[in-house]
Amino acid sequence: MSDENAVECIPVLPSLDLAVTRDFYRDVLAFRVIYESPTRVILRRETMELHFWLTDRAEFCENSSCYIRGGGVDALFEEFHNKQVPRLSDFAVRPWNMKEFHLHDPHGNLLIFARIP
Repeated sequence: MSDENAVECIPVLPSLDLAVTRDFYRDVLAFRVIYESPTRVILRRETMELHFWLTDRAEFCENSSCYIRGGGVDALFEEFHNKQVPRLSDFAVRPWNMKEFHLHDPHGNLLIFARIP
């Protein structure tokens, strides 16, 4: 970040298997691996950064989510749709007046991508 007063919020999500998580985000969603250890993986794509920590509790993954909002969401949906990303929803304006689509990663973490319609 160029502004030393800027604040950034980065999700830290659970993973049942960091190698599976890494491979899905890298190979399917085109994130780059920034850091990897036996207990943590950090991935980045443009301005999106996601951190994952290792757990053996599936319910953590199944009840975790991340909301990603911005202007490039249309292009992301098109890319993911063309790649036939598994568990990809439709891209529609929701009742709360946000245009959104979502997907679940292999362990159940929910990623919601949105923009103002």
